[in-house]
Amino acid sequence: MTAARVARWAEEHPLSPPHVDCATAVMLKILDGKCKMKPTEKLVMALLYEQVKGRPGEKLGADIHRLIADSRKRLDEDMQFLLYEKRVLAETMISRPVMKAFKAMIREQGLLEPELDWEETEA
Repeated sequence: MTAARVARWAEEHPLSPPHVDCATAVMLKILDGKCKMKPTEKLVMALLYEQVKGRPGEKLGADIHRLIADSRKRLDEDMQFLLYEKRVLAETMISRPVMKAFKAMIREQGLLEPELDWEETEA
């Protein structure tokens, strides 16, 4: 899926603030190397994050977006540790039902191919 298609999808399916948080948490997981999604899905999720990072989240804010931007310039050991800490914190702030609903929605709405739940593949 191209950046233009992800942008169009994001425009046609505006994310709620909790779902913006979910997309941000997935981006943190991709950057800290713990995401076990397929490479193509990681790319789509990174493109989605780029589309929604300026939208308000419910629990994750500008500090996390600055960290993500900084990590793209400098991904050393210290940065990876900080990403890990922030990702774990973000995942504790977002309820499992909200994350599961987000995952189901992006598959049902055609952003990602329908398949097993990420949690089943990441166990």
